[in-house]
Amino acid sequence: MSPAVYVQTNDAAGNEVIAFSRTDEGALAPLGRYATGGRGTGVPHLASAGSVVLSDDGRWLLVVNAGSDELSVFAVEPGGVLRLAGRAGSGGRTPTSVAVRGALVYVLNNGTPNISGFHLGEGELAALPDSARPLSSAGADPAQVSFTADGRVLIVTERGTDTISSYRVDERGYAQGPATIKSSGQTPYGFALTAGGSLIVSEAFGGAAGAAAASSYAVSGAGQLTAVSGSVGDTRSEVCWVALTKDDRFAYVTNFGDGTVSSYEITAGRSLRLREPVAASAGQGTKGLRDEAISGDGRYLYAIHADVQQLCGWAVGPGGQLTPVGQFSGVPDTVAGLAAS
Repeated sequence: MSPAVYVQTNDAAGNEVIAFSRTDEGALAPLGRYATGGRGTGVPHLASAGSVVLSDDGRWLLVVNAGSDELSVFAVEPGGVLRLAGRAGSGGRTPTSVAVRGALVYVLNNGTPNISGFHLGEGELAALPDSARPLSSAGADPAQVSFTADGRVLIVTERGTDTISSYRVDERGYAQGPATIKSSGQTPYGFALTAGGSLIVSEAFGGAAGAAAASSYAVSGAGQLTAVSGSVGDTRSEVCWVALTKDDRFAYVTNFGDGTVSSYEITAGRSLRLREPVAASAGQGTKGLRDEAISGDGRYLYAIHADVQQLCGWAVGPGGQLTPVGQFSGVPDTVAGLAAS
């Protein structure tokens, strides 16, 4: 699988995926633009995490089209180039996040709000009949959906209710739930899951200056969430996205409010410890740093800096330190979502 980075334009007239190839030194170069066949919202700062994701084996790239209520699937071909392979209605209104585990796909619809399931074949999406499940309330304002590593549980963060919902996934791929708990802190947003079943959640606290935090939870096989670390502040503002190192030792959160990345250590007991309030910066004090992902080989962290229409990259050191590898142009101000192979 060729190393590449993918984002979506979220263009209201015609959504596209912009692909970048990656060198061994972490630099990005334009690879191509690929129409999704759907439409975005055309609004800067699509308020979600996980609007562009790669399948576990890297063969498929899934992209939500929030403006046309659709999901697109691309085949990832040699060299990292894309081929549109399938498209389907999202099972609701305003899809903003998507999760995939094996052949099972769930889309998070913000406008409905609900989650809806699909089977992914060779690029073709088949809706699971009667798989739509509501969130905890009509005012959920969800941010992200994702599977646990074993695919047995789905997690959704709900900003509007300050809660986290979980669904147990049965052997047929149907989600059962939700079971909902109160978030440790206000405005739970993006999250990531370790292989061992730890859930790391960012907390934006309504965008209050200096109030950004993250918390951790243990996730059981039945989908039960148990708080481990309550809100651990990072001293920054408007934290919204989370990415984990390949060994699950460190979590990086992007702080939209001042263009910084904070790092946390994940302890053996699943608790969080703030490592560096400013582990990296895209111009500290400048708003706009948002969606992020770590490359498939674990060597690089990339993030969107939407307000200056760039992607930023850092090399990930063995002790969790971040070293800049460059800032790369070629994305619009409506850019959203980021996946890295």
